[in-house]
Amino acid sequence: MSNVSTSRGNKPEANDSKDRKSSTSDKTDNRPRRTGIIRFKTFLRNTILTSMQKRGWKEVGEKEDDWDIYWADREWMAAVFDHIHLESWQKVNHFRNDRELCRKDLMVKNLKKHKRSIGKTTPEEAEKYDFWPTTFVLPGDYALFAEEFKRNPSSAWIMKPVGRSQGKGIFLFTKLNQISKWKSESRYAETSNGKTESKEAEAYVVQRYVHNPFLVAGRKFDIRLYALVTSFVPLTIWLYRSGFCRFSSVRYSTNPADLENSFVHLTNVAVQKKSHTYSNDPFGGKWDLRNLKLYLMSKYGTEKVDTLFSEIQVVILPTLPPYAPSRVMSGCGGEEFGGCAGCGHPRQTLLRVVRL
Repeated sequence: MSNVSTSRGNKPEANDSKDRKSSTSDKTDNRPRRTGIIRFKTFLRNTILTSMQKRGWKEVGEKEDDWDIYWADREWMAAVFDHIHLESWQKVNHFRNDRELCRKDLMVKNLKKHKRSIGKTTPEEAEKYDFWPTTFVLPGDYALFAEEFKRNPSSAWIMKPVGRSQGKGIFLFTKLNQISKWKSESRYAETSNGKTESKEAEAYVVQRYVHNPFLVAGRKFDIRLYALVTSFVPLTIWLYRSGFCRFSSVRYSTNPADLENSFVHLTNVAVQKKSHTYSNDPFGGKWDLRNLKLYLMSKYGTEKVDTLFSEIQVVILPTLPPYAPSRVMSGCGGEEFGGCAGCGHPRQTLLRVVRL
């Protein structure tokens, strides 16, 4: 991994550990760190567990509090973390409130808010926050979106549900009446007796579609990269050198007739594997990052490819500071984030989504 460190970001908030309820009141923060075998706790029964066991670490029981590392899930962090006390040596694998970064609508909200905030004092810094398409959150921003849509009637837009993944619920449109079905389905649900009842509309983000993406062999692709954040103050990021890219199985087209063809416009593996051409691809619609770089270097030269990936790294850096205030805490050993970057033409790097 390569290290990317910066001192940008907000100062940590006051430590709120005094306000947390302790499950073991006789514990104190000044106890020395234990020595010997590392003790861990996790509910997962997958590669995480296997990796820890292979290192000779000892798993503790569900009700035991005497652990060094707790590999928890996000639900545990939301429900339990603020109500327990951790020793200075105890580490968990998440920052609190990580959904502020990993959910589409919250990510955009925080980026916009941070851009406005730093724009008041350092406008030149705020100008760097231009790496996401024009975005609105529906239904709340519908009036604003409709105004923007009418100013650019020839643009294509893409709708994405904020709480789903693997390409589910995503669609493109070029006319406002094309989202009327979404509006009706989101606001009403049919009950068991055949009647309809009002329900809360499912939130979507709507973004101006990048109609001229950078293509490889005529196909859309995005790049999946991973970064380990070990600290928010100072902001310290370890960027993995490895990664991969995902391709569409059908050649890209701007033909209006292909607007609803997910195999043209989406790169999600869960979508592409349903294409009849997917099984013919020996690489499963993916390249590792090294193969992508070699291909690009053969066509555009080493210097341009190095510049492209430097620009991607520059995009990663300003993505994280907006979340520092809600994430500064003791007890987190770091968290790994996976992000997708797409390239417009000429190679404008655009952040798409960040996930755990």
